[in-house]
Amino acid sequence: MSEPQAEAPQAQSGAVPDNDKVPAYSWYALGVLVVVYVLNFIDRQILSILANDIKLDLGVEDDYLGFLYGTAFAVFYALFGIPLGRLADSWKRIRLMSLGLALWSAMTALSGFARNAATLTVARIGVGVGEATASPAAYSLISDWFPARLRATALAIYSSGLYIGGGVSLLIGGLVVENWNAAYPDGGPLGLAGWQAAFLAVGIPGLLLALWVLTLREPVRGAIDGLPTPEDPHPFRGFVNELLQVIPPFTVIGAALRGLPALAINLAGAAFFAVAAVLLSRAVPATSSLVPGISDQWLFLGVGYYAVFSWAISLKSRDLPTFRLTWGSPAFLTIVLGYGTVAFIAYSASYWGAPYAERALGADKSDLGWFLGAPSAVAGFLGVILGGRLADYLLERFQTGRIWVVLFGLLASVPPLVVAYNTPSLPLFYVASFLAQLTSASALGAAAATSQALVLPRMRGLATATFFLSTTLVGLGIGPFMAGYVSATNGDDLSFGIMSTLVVVPIGFVLLIAALKLVPAAASSVVERARAAGEPIP
Repeated sequence: MSEPQAEAPQAQSGAVPDNDKVPAYSWYALGVLVVVYVLNFIDRQILSILANDIKLDLGVEDDYLGFLYGTAFAVFYALFGIPLGRLADSWKRIRLMSLGLALWSAMTALSGFARNAATLTVARIGVGVGEATASPAAYSLISDWFPARLRATALAIYSSGLYIGGGVSLLIGGLVVENWNAAYPDGGPLGLAGWQAAFLAVGIPGLLLALWVLTLREPVRGAIDGLPTPEDPHPFRGFVNELLQVIPPFTVIGAALRGLPALAINLAGAAFFAVAAVLLSRAVPATSSLVPGISDQWLFLGVGYYAVFSWAISLKSRDLPTFRLTWGSPAFLTIVLGYGTVAFIAYSASYWGAPYAERALGADKSDLGWFLGAPSAVAGFLGVILGGRLADYLLERFQTGRIWVVLFGLLASVPPLVVAYNTPSLPLFYVASFLAQLTSASALGAAAATSQALVLPRMRGLATATFFLSTTLVGLGIGPFMAGYVSATNGDDLSFGIMSTLVVVPIGFVLLIAALKLVPAAASSVVERARAAGEPIP
């Protein structure tokens, strides 16, 4: 791997004056990152097309499948994203991304050797930790390869990997499973079933891709903006400090270092979330004796919410202005949690769409790739682009313009979702699923941009981390599980399971109506509120 040379940052980083042509190398490097992001979502989303086979082979129920896709992944993805994001700000981003890619690819391949739910759960956790390295490193690298005038375009191109990967995963998974099972009806080499072969087919190439990523040149941080930043002599110090604030049981050590009162609050929080997890485990009994499914769900979520609590409390003592503009701001919380309800429904429909079409409507796995996966990729891409553009257009006309787009994404996705999961027609299911994906995706850019407008520039990275905590721990962590649990306890009725997630629509509606009132005032007083909290603003 080529190391950056301090005396020639422009050659290594692609740093060019804002009006000059971007070097071809920057576009090449961006292309590599897009491939990484595509694989990221293939490895994440392929579980959808494999869900029915896993259920049959391992004897698990829909609640466990929802837990595996959502909670087991989401908690560790969200929490490790905070310290790994800090590491991306201080260490070699190319190395970090390569290591993360190798880890999540190895864990995806390990899923192919799983013979029980426990092994599959551990592998899924590893995928979550590994994938938490991708976007923090990629966003930072792209900002150092492209001038400000092209960063939005470059980031949009990178983000397209999300929808491409999600759609391609259904195609790849379906083809591998059907062809493998046709060739080896009694189990192939090493006794592997088709779903296990699919995990290997998408996991192993990632190990080779990690070597390709290592050949990229590490740009000089900030050079393209005329602000070259020297390398951090202690790159892991901030990473370790964030671990102490957010990853249990290190959170207890982090709290103790802040004094006895902080330790007492931390332990009280731990006790509260532990009791809540136990009570929920008893209130929502497991549907299968083969796996601890439900108790694991609440244990994982309890750990996740306790970790977020620890991090927020530590932030209040370490950086009061940032705390006041994020966790301490009703406007910020209403928009973040309001979008979380959109994600709650969207993640559920995205994951359970393929299993539902296969079970209830008789769709073939290979057809799902072409008629559900590919159109979903197009719908998501168009939705996020058109929604973002509409949000900016409306903002120029009135202060609440972006919030109305988020509200649209919540409400407009409901009718096609109801049609999709209640029609006996497979073609109509495909069309309605396309519209549901298109409308729900339109809310993402508007919600993210609104959250950024409510903080100071130096707080935007942390505001982004907080925003994604909501989408993962609320949307991904609970939504798919709830749909699976309701299905499992009602005779494997996935239609009813998906419809049950619509219970959050009134909650999201109230939150976003509140945001219409709170956000304009909060956005116009960011500097004043930060100054009042101690921010050194002249």
